Amino acid sequence: MKIVGVTSCIAGLAHTPMAAKALEKAAVQLGYEIKVEQQGAMGQVNKLTEEDIAAANFVLIASDQTVKDMERFGDKKVVRVKIGHAVSQAEAVLTKAVEAVKAQS
Repeated sequence: MKIVGVTSCIAGLAHTPMAAKALEKAAVQLGYEIKVEQQGAMGQVNKLTEEDIAAANFVLIASDQTVKDMERFGDKKVVRVKIGHAVSQAEAVLTKAVEAVKAQS
């Protein structure tokens, strides 16, 4: 399972990178490939490429605000979660997101 994601919190200083790291660590533990873009105070860090998005099974958005450049995801399945859940329950977030995407397929 290949996943691309975007994390973004209101301040963009703490929860944005914390959520990205938590999701990356959980993905490794679950055997998934993930690339997470951070949209925060430093701009877009680890920006997703067209190739990243094309290869992904779905897009995971961990944010409580509007995410930039959503149009680039086109008709990809998008799963949205609160950023706090991604920080504290990353493994459960990924597990439920994968189950939801598989159920829709």
